[in-house]
Amino acid sequence: MNTAHLVTMANDIGAFFISEAGEQDAPKEIASHITRFWDPRMRTELIAYGQAGGAELSPSARAAVQLLVPPAPRN
Repeated sequence: MNTAHLVTMANDIGAFFISEAGEQDAPKEIASHITRFWDPRMRTELIAYGQAGGAELSPSARAAVQLLVPPAPRN
C-alpha cells in the first residue's frame, strides 16, 4: 500500500464530510465511510500511520482514525 495515497484519500474524505456534516460530526462520518468502503488492509495501514502520529492527516481525519477499529484477523 502507498501510505501517502491513503492519507490523501482520508484527507479528501474528511474535507467532504466537513462540508456535509460539519467539523464536529465529520470524524465519525469519515470513520464510518472508511469502515464501509476501504479494504481491511487499507484500514490497517491507516490505523498504524495514525498511531505513529499521523503527521500528514488533517485534524478531522486524524480524529476519525482514532475511532477506527482494526479489522479482525483473517483465518
